[in-house]
Amino acid sequence: MRRLHTAAFLTAFFVCMSLPASAAEPDAAGKPHLIERFKALAGEWNGSGLDGNSMPDTTVSYTVTAGGHAVEELLFPGTSHEMRTVYVRDGDDVVLVHFCASGNHPKMRSRMDGNGDVVFDFDGAINFDPTKAAHMHDARFVFVGPDELTSRWQFWGDGKPAEHVADFHLKRVKIEPNELIDPPR
Repeated sequence: MRRLHTAAFLTAFFVCMSLPASAAEPDAAGKPHLIERFKALAGEWNGSGLDGNSMPDTTVSYTVTAGGHAVEELLFPGTSHEMRTVYVRDGDDVVLVHFCASGNHPKMRSRMDGNGDVVFDFDGAINFDPTKAAHMHDARFVFVGPDELTSRWQFWGDGKPAEHVADFHLKRVKIEPNELIDPPR
């Protein structure tokens, strides 16, 4: 009997492990979950020569990680200003934690606006007091197409919006082969 239970467990385990992590995870309404839009960003992106950029020479990479359950954004790789943002599903929302070069880590939660843009609102602070410390406070993502993205990050200081806004207009320069997104056949 013990062998039968072990065999059943192992069979179920290996069946689950063989399912592609790329299968679109539905939300409560049965539509593909918002995290799928962020998974689709996997690859390298660049802002050189594009309009609407406060950061024109930006290089960004997106990597699907954690068994297909998280997306990691790497901003300004290899520089002293390198930063990471991790996007994960939380119920019907996507939450992010931005690991800023300044040492603070704001958390934000997604919502959709009336235009279909993804808006992230401040949802907590790690390692700083948001009423005093300068930090990224909210962001807006516009998925222009499968290979074009704009985002606008609002900086706050002393508990209110600051003048600094980071605008990114990015185009994909390389799609990362990722077996979590597109398993080999």
